[in-house]
Amino acid sequence: MSQDQLQRFLLEDLDIRGAVVRLGPVWQQVMAEREYPFPATELLGEMCATALLISESLKQPGRITFQLKGDGPISLLVVDCDERLNLRAMAQTEPRIEPAPAPQLLGDGQLLLSLDMPTMRQPWQSVVPMQGERIASMFEHYLGLSDQLPSRLFLAATRTGVAGLLLQKLPEADARDPDGWNRVEQLASTVTPQEQIELPAQNLLTRLFPEETVRVFEPRRVIHDAPEDWTKVRNMLRSLGREQVESVLSEQGEVVIRDDLANREYRLDAAAVAALFDESPPTLH
Repeated sequence: MSQDQLQRFLLEDLDIRGAVVRLGPVWQQVMAEREYPFPATELLGEMCATALLISESLKQPGRITFQLKGDGPISLLVVDCDERLNLRAMAQTEPRIEPAPAPQLLGDGQLLLSLDMPTMRQPWQSVVPMQGERIASMFEHYLGLSDQLPSRLFLAATRTGVAGLLLQKLPEADARDPDGWNRVEQLASTVTPQEQIELPAQNLLTRLFPEETVRVFEPRRVIHDAPEDWTKVRNMLRSLGREQVESVLSEQGEVVIRDDLANREYRLDAAAVAALFDESPPTLH
């Protein structure tokens, strides 16, 4: 019942905030029919948990996209999430990869964050070097720069489940309890991947912080909603021009458009291509 949810919490006596996320069916939907090697699956799952924990603060319509791009065997990880916690994700990876530290798998590269909202003239972007030995430490570094709050991330990912725990030290934490942040960090570091994936948020927080006053907020549901968008596909093909599209059709027998983030394919045969260019385009006013 508590899978596919994100729940914020506050350690009230310590002025430390956090959030817990657990994914089951949604993660399985994201990964459906994808045959990524496990090291890529694990990194993408950890990045999905992180993106949700960060995107939770988005209160108005918009979309945040996180991209890790490097020159390693996993060349690209992309996760995006909107204000509804609608999650989409994809990876570009070599078909066979041996387990290795994240920097070795990703290679030299950068972390890109993009925020796109209807009220913006153009998306806002932030680019930082990839620093850290794990996805968690890379994003801890990013959060330290962006939020200017000490942050800790604890992440877990398997082929069937994903989980994450975020802690952030608020400005009054030291005045409340000089040892509070250190104590909470040590307690949180005892969490196991199995506990994160299997325990509901309330049980996990009780297990980790039994002596602390934990205020838990209403959970939010995470979804994976990626409906077909034939209008976008048709407009894209029209922009390429009839000659180029028919050249692809002649070579391959059909035109196939792959939307990696939505994990969806669009296929057009000769009749569909002919109809695409023979029908009158919409009139712009």
